[in-house]
Amino acid sequence: PVVTFYVLKDGGELYLIDTGFVSAQRLLRRALHRQGWDRLPVRGILLTHGHLDHALNAVPFARQFNAWIAGPRLDADHYLGKARNRGPGQVADILESIGRPLLRYRRFTPDRLLDSGDELPVWGGLRVVHLPGHTAGHCGFYCPRRKWLFSGDLFNSYTAFQIPPPDIFNSFPQQVPAAIASALTLDLAGVLPAHGDSSPPAIHLERLRRLNRSLAG
Repeated sequence: PVVTFYVLKDGGELYLIDTGFVSAQRLLRRALHRQGWDRLPVRGILLTHGHLDHALNAVPFARQFNAWIAGPRLDADHYLGKARNRGPGQVADILESIGRPLLRYRRFTPDRLLDSGDELPVWGGLRVVHLPGHTAGHCGFYCPRRKWLFSGDLFNSYTAFQIPPPDIFNSFPQQVPAAIASALTLDLAGVLPAHGDSSPPAIHLERLRRLNRSLAG
């Protein structure tokens, strides 16, 4: 799957939000070179959840950069490759059970387990916002200073469509509409999704609002 992960520059240090999928190492190297950040240390990795397309490179990056890993506490089984879903989400279990050995996934326990409301001293302060449904622990990272929300897999945001993640990828699909509505109670100027096009954060926010209206009926 096409997944976006983010690099935050905080003074002379870098932090990653999620770690991307199969081409992530090459993409990160290219992006850091383009920005002139390739000599800056990566200090930390913040995971929105434990799905393979977000956490595949957590251990390789942590070892490469000597960085810590933080991720939502309720996704602990995902990091260890032990998550089990019911209903349509079992499809995601099957796909991940195939993908982990093929992609040489390395199981881990984060250095810090995150709970909703936790504050991280990154980018002037990032707040952990619990947005469950996609997984039990799925979260976003909210920056009050910029009024931006890194929304993980809360929704897919493209010009042609804005939709929640398909039920086959969700642990608790019935919780997703409430998570979307909850995200929109934040004081927001923009949203940065993990699955979306290159539109500005303000455009992604408007799409999320539109999706919320459609789900509310």
